Formats: sequence, C-alpha cells, structure tokens
Amino acid sequence: MAPSPLSTRTLLVCAAIGVGTGLLGALAGWITVAVLATAPMVYGFVLGAHVLPGVIAQRLLRLPGVAIATHLLAALVSSAFAPVYVWQFLATAVLFGGLQEASAAISRYRSWAPLRAIATAVVIGALVAVAVAFAADLDELAPWVQLVYLVLAVVGPVAWTIAGLSISAALGRAGVASGTRPPARGRAAHGG
Repeated sequence: MAPSPLSTRTLLVCAAIGVGTGLLGALAGWITVAVLATAPMVYGFVLGAHVLPGVIAQRLLRLPGVAIATHLLAALVSSAFAPVYVWQFLATAVLFGGLQEASAAISRYRSWAPLRAIATAVVIGALVAVAVAFAADLDELAPWVQLVYLVLAVVGPVAWTIAGLSISAALGRAGVASGTRPPARGRAAHGG
C-alpha cells in the first residue's frame, strides 16, 4: 500500500528538513541587519537561503505538498530563534513554498528534474530582486552596487537551490526518504 502524500513518515522527514533549514533561516535573519549595514548588495543572496526547505523536500520526497509543509515548519523554527522576523519568515515560507508547489503542480507532480527546481529559483530570484529594489532604496546606491545587488538577488536562490539539490541527493543516498516516495512509474516520471 502506497503511503499518503503527507503520511507521518513524510511529515517527520519534512520536520527534520525544516529544523535544519530553519536554523539556517534564523541565522540569515540575524545577519541581515549587519549585511544591510555593511554590504547591502549581498542581501538578495542571503535571502535566497530561504529556498532550501522546499528544494530539499521536493527533490528528496517527490510528493505534493512537501515544499509548503517544510517551508512552514522551517519558518516556525526560524521564528523561535529570531522572533522579531516571524512575519517575514512566514511570508517568505508561503511565497517561496507556494511558488515551488506551483512549479511542481504545473507538471502534475511528475517532474522532479533539477532543471525545474533551478527554473523556479530564477523566478523566485526575480521576485526577490524586485522586492529588494523597492525595499532597499537602490537609487541611492552607486550604479555598480545596484547591478551587483540585483544580480545577486537572482543568483542567490539559484545557488542555494543547487546546494539544496546536492543536500537532497546526499540524504537520498543515506536512505532518509525510504518508504515515503510513491511507487515509480518509470524514470522520467520522477526526473531521474
């Protein structure tokens, strides 16, 4: 009998991923003030770390709902360590997790290829770049800083997605997802 998409085992894996990535998210939250004060052009890259919960969960578990569930769990963990950012963590979880779920839903949760995750990261990065441009008063910075700011805002989620794909591959080799995936319908159905 195939496990339900969000079985207890699946939720436990999501929770474990959420704790690890939530701690990283809290750290990103706390260093944001220093980054904005000293090297504001790096902020988008730091913010990109918040793609990790969904990337790792989706690539490892390959099930509907795991990106948003893991993002919300990570946001709760981040909020416990950096409560001043609770609403930012939750909003980021809903936005990033929602985009990752939408990306997988477009393929009817049949494509788990790394390219899909990277394409989603580019979309997230573009949204981050626009949000950061409005929030940071970029027009007050030197033109080269503005350019670096925007480029890193897009590159950040992509780089963190690649790291997340690597982490999920290592977790998969360690057997973390055993018993959570649906029965295989061929190699192409799961993106390799």
